[in-house]
Formats: sequence, C-alpha cells, structure tokens
Amino acid sequence: MKETEYIYLTPLPIRIWHWLNAFGFVVLALTGLQIRFPEYVDIFGDYKNAIRLHNAAGFVVSASYLLWFGYYLFIARTLTKLYIPTLEDIRSGIFRQALYYFFNYFMGRPNPHVSTPEDKFNPLQKTVYLVIMIILLPLVILSGFLLMYVTPLRGIIHLVGGIKTLVSIHFLLACGFCSFLFVHIYLATLGHTPFAHFKPMWHGWEERKKEHEGKDHEEQP
Repeated sequence: MKETEYIYLTPLPIRIWHWLNAFGFVVLALTGLQIRFPEYVDIFGDYKNAIRLHNAAGFVVSASYLLWFGYYLFIARTLTKLYIPTLEDIRSGIFRQALYYFFNYFMGRPNPHVSTPEDKFNPLQKTVYLVIMIILLPLVILSGFLLMYVTPLRGIIHLVGGIKTLVSIHFLLACGFCSFLFVHIYLATLGHTPFAHFKPMWHGWEERKKEHEGKDHEEQP
C-alpha cells in the first residue's frame, strides 16, 4: 500500500521571500512593458504612475532578495550547499535531470532527484538558480538602481556605455527573467500531481507517496 509522508522543505522566511518576489516581478513586468512600449500598452494609465509603481516594485524585489540572501547565508548557512553544483552534478547530474524533464517524465519514469531539506534542488535547478540568483538578479537590481538615479550616477552610467546601453541591458535581463518565469511555472507542475510542488510554497510541507510492505501495513479485511 502507499502511505503519505510529509517533508518540511520550505521554511517560512523563504516562503515570504518567494511570494514577495513573485508579486514584485509581476508588477515589474507589467509596468516595464508600459514604460518600454507606452504607445501600445496602457495598463496603469499615466506614464508617470507606471514609473512610480515600477520603482516601488523594484524596492520590494530588492528587499526580498536581501531577505533571501541573508537567510541562507547567515541563518540557515546553506547557501553554497543548496546553490553550488558539485562535480558530480556537472559531470552527469545536469544531463540526467534534463533527460528526465524532456523525455523520461513523459515515459512515466521516476525523477532521479529526491528533494530533502539538505539537498533541496536537483543539479539542473542548482545551476539555473545559481545563475539567476547570484549573477542575473543582482545585475537587474543594479541596472534598475542606476536608471532610477540617472543624474547623480551619470558617471557610472557612462562607464557601462551610456543610458541607451544601460536601458538595453536592463530590458534584455528582464526578458530573460520573464522567460525563466514561464519555464519555472511549467516545471513546477511536473510533480506526482500538477500542484504537488506548489504546496510547499504555501505551507512548507511536500507530500509524497511512499510504498510500504508487510502485514503491519496491510489493510484489515
């Protein structure tokens, strides 16, 4: 028979960060769309309103990033363990996980990675999240900060190629994040049920079906 077990995967600070970050990015994407294409998009009415909301959402995402970084670095102290791929991950784990997502999942084969609190992410997730959280997100925050304070930071902006170059960098990074978001949501549906991986982001616990054998676990007639 199958018995349900629960694994506590996502602590409260990370759940708070996740939803603050998700909300902030949705607002950033929508306001950014209007700022970039004002002649085609008019979601928030006045153009200046879109800019103000965009900046406010940027502060929310920046603050939530500090919460995430501080929690994993100073409280849980698992930043490198969870987000840095091992040599084994690089040699074969990434390929094995990609093969599962693109082929083996549709053949009904089991996920090669089983998440635990100490080893939460599979090799492919580690690699992608490392790039996203340690490299790209800080670049988005930094470029957005420079665009918020163009006049006092004009010298720094000049060093990166000027305002047009900075706007292009910020926009391309944002497009990359939006693409990642769609892939992230899709892959999150590949659990034993479509919502199995969403539940830990609400209450922290992941539900699993575990096989048990023996008379003590058999149903009584």
